[in-house]
Amino acid sequence: MGRFAVRLLATIVVLAALAAVAALWGYAEFTRPGPLSADATVIVPRGAGVSEIGRLLETAGVVRDGRVFAFGAELSGEGRSLRAGEYRFPARISPRGAVGILKSGKTVVRRLTVPEGLTSRQVVEIVRATEGLFGTIASVPGEGEILPETYHFTYGDSREAMIERMRRGMTTFIAETWPERREGLPIATPAEALIVASLVEKETALADERPRIAAVFYNRLRRGMALQSDPTVIYALAGPDGLGRGLTRADLAVDSPYNTYRVKGLPPGPIGNPGRESLRAALLPAETDDLYFVADGRGGHAFARTLDEHNRNVARWLRSGEADGRPGP
Repeated sequence: MGRFAVRLLATIVVLAALAAVAALWGYAEFTRPGPLSADATVIVPRGAGVSEIGRLLETAGVVRDGRVFAFGAELSGEGRSLRAGEYRFPARISPRGAVGILKSGKTVVRRLTVPEGLTSRQVVEIVRATEGLFGTIASVPGEGEILPETYHFTYGDSREAMIERMRRGMTTFIAETWPERREGLPIATPAEALIVASLVEKETALADERPRIAAVFYNRLRRGMALQSDPTVIYALAGPDGLGRGLTRADLAVDSPYNTYRVKGLPPGPIGNPGRESLRAALLPAETDDLYFVADGRGGHAFARTLDEHNRNVARWLRSGEADGRPGP
């Protein structure tokens, strides 16, 4: 063997040894725990290649070297399987573990909570302000079209699609519960049940009171009495924005079909978006002869069957020092 062949062989051996060392080092770096000291969330945009993802993870402190991540992902054959989205990486995760998370497509689940009783415009403002949702909302839904609850979504979902989910939620819930309503209620349609539920929602925050308040409204409807619900007057005066103060006696004279002190029967539509419990109360009211209720000064209401009894409850409420605005039906 000539001198050149010996040198060539020696070079090949050295290069092979260096390659083996580099491969061992690369594998060790790819599989050993990363530098992340606490869980972190990273958003991988659509269309990002494996090298760009590696740089994102390096910048976020998930991996030490984005090139090691990219090389390991490509070498393992998983470079093209990484998915866009928002991911949460646990502390000390290795580059190989990060590849597994990105390949799984198990993105971070976000939550959006819609409180009961809000108007549709208020709900739309919440959706518009929610981080992680994108796009515009074509129009504000009608009052009572949105089901208040907690909705789950992922980064990049559409605002319009979220509103449609809320609409479908209400449509589905009403369709499922309307057949379960108590016989003999003085309402004829699910739309009327929504109106009653919206009044119940605004009148009390106590779950055990809702069926009884619904019963008061139905008892008054049967007798041809005005509902005299303060929230309807507030809605008549200020609409979705709310009044921002207590009602006065002069407010009760406002000329509006929503003013249930002047107009008998139900208002023309809901005054907000009622939750499930208020809707159930509107369909399954308590069995009672009550015609009146007033705040009791302890966060609830005192109910009465006669005007005399109601007036005594009102006097007791006024003496409690908790009076603020009108006393209710």
